[in-house]
Amino acid sequence: MAELVIENLTKRFGEVVAVDSVSIHVADGEFVTLLGPSGCGKSTTLAAVAGLDRPDGGRISVGGTVYFDERTGTFLPPEARNCGLVFQSYALWPHMTVFDNVVFPLTLRKVPSAERKRRVEEVLALVEMEPYADRYPHQLSGGQQQRVALARTLVYRPEILLLDEPLSNLDAKLRDRARTWLAELRTRLGLTTIYVTHDQIEALSLSDRIVVMNGGRIAQIGTPQDIYERPADPFVADFIGTTNFLPGRVVGAPDGGQALIELEDGQRVAVQVERRTAAPGSRVTLAYRPEQIGVVAEGEAAPDGAGSVVTARVISRAYVGGRWQVGLDLGGGPLRLETARPPSGEQVRLWLPAAGGILFQGSTDVSSE
Repeated sequence: MAELVIENLTKRFGEVVAVDSVSIHVADGEFVTLLGPSGCGKSTTLAAVAGLDRPDGGRISVGGTVYFDERTGTFLPPEARNCGLVFQSYALWPHMTVFDNVVFPLTLRKVPSAERKRRVEEVLALVEMEPYADRYPHQLSGGQQQRVALARTLVYRPEILLLDEPLSNLDAKLRDRARTWLAELRTRLGLTTIYVTHDQIEALSLSDRIVVMNGGRIAQIGTPQDIYERPADPFVADFIGTTNFLPGRVVGAPDGGQALIELEDGQRVAVQVERRTAAPGSRVTLAYRPEQIGVVAEGEAAPDGAGSVVTARVISRAYVGGRWQVGLDLGGGPLRLETARPPSGEQVRLWLPAAGGILFQGSTDVSSE
């Protein structure tokens, strides 16, 4: 195992800057996920580490080995880098058994026969595929094939593991099971890992840290909890989970850590202000997660604690198993609520806790660059 250091990485395709001065430090044994929409630069960054693409600038090193350095002209070819790469396509040889697929990298490296057999048995046991050693890929499920692909990578003991959307070809239920299994495996291995995905659930459940990318740049780096609860900008807030954005303007200066925001329909919301300023008269956007918003029945007192009660119009209801997703119109803008019981009328009173909202300056544009 070894730490991975990416410094000011840049990659262009013609006039398009796919990766723009990206710097990431992955500690020894850390699991870091590159997360973002299609075209954000996450797979291009992974390909640069693997040596599949030659960057235009920057530096990449793993442990004491320099993979790429623009200043010195260093560029190690893929076969000289001790990286384990697993693609979203399983890329198994159909005419080979599971054992033969997994042993192939050791055969190329001229590892002695007895050692090859021992290592293959070891990694097949690790991914729980030992009973399937004599089967062919077409006799396996998608999840089993992905385990074989991972075993084939782990068998030659790479310094770092690179996973490029490895679960994207699985159906929803199988992906859930595979995610649980992969989380258990990463705990046992403790291998320095870069994981690329556009699936926020995978990123939140598997990662030590998440690197959110947008337009070839890093939007935010942090733990899953930091990224979800303290997004750096509206793009991150919108991409990770579901976020309701309420445009308005500041009508009261921050007082005791709170600011008063007037929504488009004239209703007012008190919000706790920490790092962001809220000058009176400025346009702002207030962001709330659906699970942070509560329902207050007619005649019922508001919950204890700082916050505001507003009225919204119900426009849709959908039962999604164990809870309801309710679409609302608040001040001319859409809002989504999750609740155990659907509202009975056409209007609903909502509780917006002051500590739950996040204040962004100006209008909100959550489209990727």
